[in-house]
Amino acid sequence: MGSLGEGRRGRGGPAAGSILGEAKGDSEEDQVLPPPSSPPPLQIGERGVLITGCDSGFGFALAKHLHERGFIIYAGCLLKEQGRGGSKELDDMKSDRMRTVQLNVCDSEEVGRAVDHVTATMKDEAGLWGLVNNAGISTFGEVEFTSMDTYKEVAEVNLWGTIRTTKSFLPLIRRAKGRVVNISSMMGRMANPARSPYCITKFGVEAFSDCLRYEMRPHDVKVCIVEPGNFIAGTSLYSPERIQAIADKMWDELPEIVRRDYGRKYFDEQIAKMESYCNSGSADTSPVIDSITHALTSTTPYTRYHPMDYYWWLRMQVMTHMPAAISDRLYIY
Repeated sequence: MGSLGEGRRGRGGPAAGSILGEAKGDSEEDQVLPPPSSPPPLQIGERGVLITGCDSGFGFALAKHLHERGFIIYAGCLLKEQGRGGSKELDDMKSDRMRTVQLNVCDSEEVGRAVDHVTATMKDEAGLWGLVNNAGISTFGEVEFTSMDTYKEVAEVNLWGTIRTTKSFLPLIRRAKGRVVNISSMMGRMANPARSPYCITKFGVEAFSDCLRYEMRPHDVKVCIVEPGNFIAGTSLYSPERIQAIADKMWDELPEIVRRDYGRKYFDEQIAKMESYCNSGSADTSPVIDSITHALTSTTPYTRYHPMDYYWWLRMQVMTHMPAAISDRLYIY
C-alpha cells in the first residue's frame, strides 16, 4: 500500500514519458528526474476521457483542464437535465471536444445510456482512453450518530457507483488499452473518528482498484488511485450552513437513549471539530488535478498518488506502517 519512500504524489512528482510532456508537480522538490531509458511520450491525438461528477469540484476543474490539453471530454453531470451545476458552463464553451452527459452513477440505466452515447460518438473503434471515477459524496458522524440510511446513501455513490461505472465502461477502456483512475482519499488508507460512512467506502474503492489492477494488467490497462488529502475548502462539499443542517438532522433522528447517554454538549463538541477540519483544508485543487493528469498521460503512471500536505502524508505513513498502539496514541488518543 505504498512505502515510506513515496512522496506526496505517489512517488513524488510526475515522471517523464508523459503524453503532455509536462505534468507539473506541487513544487520543485516533487519533481522526479526521468530514468535514462524513459519510453517515448504518447500522443493525445483524439483520445477520449469520461469523468464522473463534473457538476463542481475536482470533476469540473479536471474537465476544463484536460480539454485545454487536447482531450475529448465526456463530462458526466448529475444535474445536466436540470440545467444546473457545471454542465451549463461546460456546454457554453461551444467546443466539439467538450461533451456533457447526463450521468447519475447510482442509476444503471443512466450509466448504460452514457455508454451508448460515448460509443455512438467515437470516430473509430479505438475505444475510450480514460475513465475517471470522481463522483462522490461525504458526510460525518460517529457510528452511534449515523443512520443506516446514511451509510447506504454514501456507499451507493462512492463505492457501488464507482464499480457500476467501471464495469459498464471497461470494454471500451480495454479496447483502447487505456486508463482507469479512481478517486479515493487519504481516508481510504487510514480511518478517522466520526468519518466511518466515508472511510468504509474509500477503503472499498482501494480494494476494488487493487483487484482491478491485477486483472487488467494482461490487457495493458493501467489502473491508478488518487488519494487526496483535505481539499474540502476547494470542492464546496461543506459550508458552515450545510454542516449545521447535517448536525441538526442527525441530532433530531438519534434514538433517545443515545441522546441521553452522550448529551448535547459532547455532540456539539464533535460538530465543532468537523467545522475546524473543514476550515483547515486547501482551496487549491491543482495538486489533485495534476495527479489525475499524470495518471492519464504518463507512459509509466504510478499506482497511487498522494496529493496532500506533508502533515497528512506523514500521518498516513505512520498509521499504515507503524503498530496501531503507536499510531493511535500519536493521532487518535
